[in-house]
Amino acid sequence: MLPTLSGAQRCFRVLLLLVLTVFLLAGFLCMDIGLLTLPGDRAEGPPVTNVMFLKTHKTASSTVLNVLFRFAEAHNLSVALPAGTRFHLGYPWLFVARYVEGAGPDGGQRRFNIMCNHLRFNLPEVQKVMHDDTFYFSILRNPVSQLESSFTYYRAVVPAFRAAPNLDAFLASPDTYYNRSAGLSNAYARNSMWFDLGFDSDAPLADGYVRARLATVQRRFQLVLIAEHLDESLVLLRHLLRWQLDDVVAFRLNARSQHSVASLSRESQERAKRWCALDWRLYQHFNHTFWARVHTELGLQRLHSEVAQLRARRRELEALCLQDGVPKNQSQITDPQLRPFQSGEADILGYNLREGLDNHTWHVCQRMVTPELQYMAHLYTQQFPEKPPKNIPFL
Repeated sequence: MLPTLSGAQRCFRVLLLLVLTVFLLAGFLCMDIGLLTLPGDRAEGPPVTNVMFLKTHKTASSTVLNVLFRFAEAHNLSVALPAGTRFHLGYPWLFVARYVEGAGPDGGQRRFNIMCNHLRFNLPEVQKVMHDDTFYFSILRNPVSQLESSFTYYRAVVPAFRAAPNLDAFLASPDTYYNRSAGLSNAYARNSMWFDLGFDSDAPLADGYVRARLATVQRRFQLVLIAEHLDESLVLLRHLLRWQLDDVVAFRLNARSQHSVASLSRESQERAKRWCALDWRLYQHFNHTFWARVHTELGLQRLHSEVAQLRARRRELEALCLQDGVPKNQSQITDPQLRPFQSGEADILGYNLREGLDNHTWHVCQRMVTPELQYMAHLYTQQFPEKPPKNIPFL
């Protein structure tokens, strides 16, 4: 006859079964949570909220600015916005703290979380309005395509461009059109990314000088994005800032229609590299350091996986938010508040939102397609309700 279990033994077995059941249920719950969470969504530590983005010209920087504006608004962060009626932070002059609204008369009484409007970099003055633990980053683009974009966008306001019949003619003989005595008004015409970093765009291409300036940039900026690899750049940025996927998903803003993009001959491309030799050295250096950083921080396998996630999420939001899922030219955009500023010979595209969106979805989508001037004006009114609102003349 089998021995019978005592009351104490029966209680122990029941307790053991309960414990095992709890562990099994916990395992299933963790499995479900893991399936619902993207592999790259588990940030190690709190998100970085003090960020300075040096917004260089014609480098996809408007798309990045939208990412930062949305993050600031979602997390109730302060943004260093242009004072008064300005739409930039003193550009093309070197930045000084008093260009920021609310910085105080000496530019040092208030610190901000986010800085991302156009300025010409001047570190001591930036540090007066930003926190000591600020994360600094910027973005660069191949100088050939960057110069082509600048020529189209700024042709009416840059003396060197205005005098040339086209970009090929300008590059064939730039000294015919470019006059150093024009000073800052020609800032967009040569080495403008170098200029945005606060350096002399007409400096001679001396190896020691260039290497010293590159080292200065590398010491100050924790990351330099590459416009030709914007999705990869946003993935790496997200990783370093410990942000969520939707924080960096973005639609392309301030982009031109293809018919307003000039095709340059191989000879003109080589001339552009020589004319903007400082920018070319800058771009080559940080294109190399970007990929070195990718390998160190992520590795290619994880990078490719997270880029695929980013693109898939963007496609979902395009289908959800956008009318026809595609950008529109100026005449097709029905909401004036969503019409981007048009400059020079560029045909700048924008977006129409789908009709019938619920209030929450509309708000999310609307922020993703709001052009930078309108978004900046909106944040200015939020932060400084006692001040007169920004007047956007073309609306």
